[in-house]
Amino acid sequence: MPDVRDSAVPPSEPPAWKHARPEEAFRHSLPEVYSSIAVPTGGLWLRRFLAFAGPGYMISVGYMDPGNWATDLAGGSRFGYTLLAVILLSNLMAILLQALAVRLGIATGRDLAQACRDHYSKPVNLALWLACEAAIIACDLAEVIGTAIALQLLFGIPLIAGALITALDAFLLLLLMNRGFRFLEAFVIALLVVIAVCFAVQIVAAAPPLAAVLRGFVPSPSIVTNPEMLYVAIGIIGATVMPHNLYLHSSVVQTRAYEPSDAGRRDAIRWATADSTIALMLALFINAAILIVAATVFHATGHTDVAEIGDAFRLLSPLLGLSIASTLFALALLASGLNSTVTATLAGQIVMEGFLRLRIPNWARRLITRGIAIVPVVVVTALYGEKGTAQLLVLSQVILSMQLPFAIVPLVRFVSDKRKMGAFVVPGWVAWLAWLVAGVVVVLNVKLLVDTLTG
Repeated sequence: MPDVRDSAVPPSEPPAWKHARPEEAFRHSLPEVYSSIAVPTGGLWLRRFLAFAGPGYMISVGYMDPGNWATDLAGGSRFGYTLLAVILLSNLMAILLQALAVRLGIATGRDLAQACRDHYSKPVNLALWLACEAAIIACDLAEVIGTAIALQLLFGIPLIAGALITALDAFLLLLLMNRGFRFLEAFVIALLVVIAVCFAVQIVAAAPPLAAVLRGFVPSPSIVTNPEMLYVAIGIIGATVMPHNLYLHSSVVQTRAYEPSDAGRRDAIRWATADSTIALMLALFINAAILIVAATVFHATGHTDVAEIGDAFRLLSPLLGLSIASTLFALALLASGLNSTVTATLAGQIVMEGFLRLRIPNWARRLITRGIAIVPVVVVTALYGEKGTAQLLVLSQVILSMQLPFAIVPLVRFVSDKRKMGAFVVPGWVAWLAWLVAGVVVVLNVKLLVDTLTG
């Protein structure tokens, strides 16, 4: 294990950060694993790439969580392959935003929460922290619902019991972190492979028409002119870009022991950006696969009203003619819920430590956030049954969309500021593109919120 880097500010650090309050200027993000993974200085490029591979896959989990499943299912069953273009567009937006998070974390040695604390006043930071905590709890809510549904579909466990069982995974992250950060990354990647294999089998069994699939990736005017299609498209974008991922990514890239010099940071940014880009292409495959299966199996057979996970599970095997299809679908959902648990817990720790400089045991924090998420699931399930949990899943995505501007705007502002980034400030055209993406995401999410509240 390499030596942890000196806690002093390196000479090449952007000058604006040198004037931060001393107790914050020297604090590392996720100090228990900071700079804990060795990076080879020579040899084959593949060794360096593999050394940086991992954080991107942890981030990609947020782009294929249970909240995405509902919007992808609805898009495919109602409109066929048309909304594949929206999935592609939202994925390209995500690639850009996560690349900016990588740049911020590596260039400044701060995660997004720490950077906000250094820049904004205490009242603003408190508001940002509360908004982010609300988003993490909403994300946790989606994980509880998704995992509970998967347990019900696979093992017949009632939804309420399944929701209560999810409290046990509060100790999963603690166990994995004790084994080392690489072990945690391996666990996440293994579950991602399970999800990918499950949907690859379903894609092969569905045998979608290739020409129609390819046409779906080309934007169609009907996406904008058809109000119903536009609403689902906004939902797909809103469910794709996860605010807590920006905080998480800017932190976990700092687990690599790259050289603390301008050249070392530049090299680290290049490899970490490649890692996240490749991982998010996997997320693109998963989301596209869900929509393609829904379009091929449901839309093509006249089942255009399938928008809930339970309905998809019940219809998939009979319509596809593959007995194991529904089981694979539920297994992928369970893997998605477990993976999201790990990343949301880490994001919660990063946000709390970055904004408040407050540390509590991981198991205690997980139990608190998971408990807050379990209560509404249990109450709604008891009162309204499965339909209620489906509506609660949609509500969790709306809450996430409300927080999104509070993460994107500070991120784009920081990486565009030469006083903060020094030599690592983004080029002008990237800054303009980032502000455009931020504007599009914010406007679409506000519209989604208004439309949802007004019915």
